[in-house]
Amino acid sequence: MIDIIRHDQGDFVLGSRFLTKGGALEGGMPRYKYLANRFLTGAENLVMGTHLSELHTGYRAYSREVLEHVPWLRNSNSFAFDTEMIFQVSHFGFRICEIPVSTRYFNEASSITFRASVAYGLKTLYTAFRYLLHKSGIWPYPLFSEPLPGAKVSSQPS
Repeated sequence: MIDIIRHDQGDFVLGSRFLTKGGALEGGMPRYKYLANRFLTGAENLVMGTHLSELHTGYRAYSREVLEHVPWLRNSNSFAFDTEMIFQVSHFGFRICEIPVSTRYFNEASSITFRASVAYGLKTLYTAFRYLLHKSGIWPYPLFSEPLPGAKVSSQPS
């Protein structure tokens, strides 16, 4: 993951359990988590205009530039932080890459309860909705308003 950033091939790297056919389910991912992940990732891709295989993974690496310029201090202090960060990275034009990772699920592997999973899913959809409102100019959202002072981000369209 770090090599991608070190060799300037990407600014934000995600480890995807879905780049290997059948990897997540064969690795023991519960079907409800698989389906929820696929649905949320699809909705987020649609909103951001991206084509990523998985956005709900704990395997992530950020470049120094991302951390210095994305206003992540405005993000929530919950599981929603990761979703907000992905939308910010995309919005401010940073390059997002994926690499395949293996999956191994067992009872102690997940720290999130079903109830917390539902709340996370709703917060993900809320973030996507707020991003759409911000992007369309209807309702500005501080997470996407401006990068940190002195930011030098890519000029890619958001």
